[in-house]
Amino acid sequence: MLKTFSIGGIHPQENKLSAHQPIIKAELPKQVAILLSQHIGAPAKAVVKRGDSVKVGTKIAEPGGFVSAAIHSSVSGKVAKIDNIIDASGYPKPAVIIDVDGDEWEESIDRSDALIKDCELSSEDIVKRIADCGVVGLGGACFPTQVKLTPPPSFKAECVIINAVECEPYLTADHQLMLEKAEEIIVGVTIIMKAVKVNKAFIGIENNKPDAIALMTKVASTYAGIEVVPLQVKYPQGGEKQLIDAVISRQVSSGALPISTGAVVQNVGTAYAIYEAVQKNKPLFERVITVTGKSLNKPSNFLARIGTPMQQLIDACGGLPEGAGKVIGGGPMMGKALMNTEVPTAKGSSGILIMNEEEAKRGEIQTCIRCAKCVSICPMGLEPYLLSALAEHREFEEMESERIMDCIECGSCQFTCPTNRPLLDFCRLGKATVGGMIRARQAKK
Repeated sequence: MLKTFSIGGIHPQENKLSAHQPIIKAELPKQVAILLSQHIGAPAKAVVKRGDSVKVGTKIAEPGGFVSAAIHSSVSGKVAKIDNIIDASGYPKPAVIIDVDGDEWEESIDRSDALIKDCELSSEDIVKRIADCGVVGLGGACFPTQVKLTPPPSFKAECVIINAVECEPYLTADHQLMLEKAEEIIVGVTIIMKAVKVNKAFIGIENNKPDAIALMTKVASTYAGIEVVPLQVKYPQGGEKQLIDAVISRQVSSGALPISTGAVVQNVGTAYAIYEAVQKNKPLFERVITVTGKSLNKPSNFLARIGTPMQQLIDACGGLPEGAGKVIGGGPMMGKALMNTEVPTAKGSSGILIMNEEEAKRGEIQTCIRCAKCVSICPMGLEPYLLSALAEHREFEEMESERIMDCIECGSCQFTCPTNRPLLDFCRLGKATVGGMIRARQAKK
């Protein structure tokens, strides 16, 4: 019997329309806008100014704190300005705008396709190289990878878990990356193992990707300590806590760090980025992005430079379809609707989903009928109907006691609600507010 996590979960229609579409190198844009906040934590601090010339891979921003990440230019050209732009969240954020002129790379980057298996660096030097290259988690949260690979002294890593689940409907970037770069990913896994000083790694892949399971199992068989774990198809199995539960049957306690279970979790795309950073000295300035939708002419997977306008990728798929009702950054469950399609791609841009008007339309909100479906499917064991009501009535102190900070914002509750209650919207509001209250308390200490 296939493994999966133990609490809640759903199985929305998969709609993997771009599955098995080869990764296409996106054309270079005429101008990029590279955000200074592409990760959890403090925004990076620009180290370039207007008029400066940069190459592909030039560092343009230093980390702004311990939990922060370096930013590198994805193009060669001149810095036009540093200004606020609207990002995928709809808020103005500082960015470095660069006019593109050619495609000249930093000479320190190894651009060959040759596979480099052996890593001669020490654990400490691996982590430093990863930090220098600005690698962050590519599964969504964009946590700076060097921080995750150096857990607090009170915790000891026992294994690495690679998140190759890609449970979000429509998205296929990770699946196709495994089919095209399997051995590079496996080498990346060995580098992560060396960095955290463990000799065991698990790669969790949902059973709707049998070709990826077969290929990754074959490649992993020639490397010591790496096991591919086929998983039952269930959303949100890509959540860090759910994946740990599914793979090694350990639960992360409320308020505890995932490392408390002995597991260090990294996304499969991050494993590939780590390979490129450590073995090729290549900073994270491009990533695979799925552009998809039922009305789209040609759903595709692109290798796109960070800062590329999303509209350019949509145009490469035939343009915005007539009757498009909503454009979502990410997948339909956890993604957010974009204010406009000129938003630049960032390190956390896993997909662009175009929904037609019928799909995008929300049903009329009705009174909660106390069916408890949202409770039974919540993967964190919360009571979304209660948390939603508390947020609606601004009872934020009680939301904290009801564990709103454990919410992973997966959207399962809202998806399953028969009365179209905006449960996720209220939970996000409450979580953001309670998080601010907690930070304010800590600042006073």
